[in-house]
Amino acid sequence: MTFTKLITDIETIIDISLVWMLIYVVLKNLKNNIKMVLIFKGIIILVAIKLLSDWLNLTTVGLLLEYVIMWGPLALIIIFQPEIRSILENLGRKQILTRHKLLTMDERERMVYEIMLAIEYLRKSRIGAIIAIERDVSLSEYIEKSKKIYADISSELLISIFFPRNPLHDGGIVIQGNKVASAGAVFPISLNGKINKKLGTRHRAALGLSEETDAIVIVVSEETGRISIAVNGVLNHNLSIDDARLMLVEELQPKKEFLLDDEFEDEEENESGDNNEIN
Repeated sequence: MTFTKLITDIETIIDISLVWMLIYVVLKNLKNNIKMVLIFKGIIILVAIKLLSDWLNLTTVGLLLEYVIMWGPLALIIIFQPEIRSILENLGRKQILTRHKLLTMDERERMVYEIMLAIEYLRKSRIGAIIAIERDVSLSEYIEKSKKIYADISSELLISIFFPRNPLHDGGIVIQGNKVASAGAVFPISLNGKINKKLGTRHRAALGLSEETDAIVIVVSEETGRISIAVNGVLNHNLSIDDARLMLVEELQPKKEFLLDDEFEDEEENESGDNNEIN
């Protein structure tokens, strides 16, 4: 293999990898956007009709579809300009080293303890609340438009913010790492038509934020006191306090640590096997 051939192969691999990465990003964002999913289905149907018209020699239908296919991409860019901008913004907000990944195990446990202590009180008192926890996608856009706090997380602070007569109780809280970054934040409302119509604005805002970012969004219903958690465009409704705690711990666990834990467990198994052989 010559050096030139090697360089060409490397360039081909990089080229293919970038294309697959682009397809992955598009599909990942597509699944959480209802309008884009419908358009994607429509495109598939149009392509199927075009192939069928060519096979059956349907001249008029084929000619019309050719114009649609020719000008369709431009129309899609114009119609879905907000969605395309949202995808590009999400790519720009992606953080390689986020605050929640820098937390130690003790800090995460303390954070979950304080949050769930506040959630338990809010649930029993029927006080509405919405708490967004930042992960890989930055929530600075929402922090900038809300009241900045940057205080240590405590159940007392969370409860006092959502207390009915507090000026900030109507908005949401944004948590970065183990700090309450801001309060009174306004989150985007989900347009998902499948969401239960009985659920209010807080639940729709939680779902909307989880559709646009990878944040964990906890909601306490003011009417029923029920707990819900929105993650990756899915609203987990009517959770028990224990289920909510377990879900929060699981979602906050950095993926990197799972790999380390598996390696550590493998090493322990190997060591125990060696010890058994020695014995």
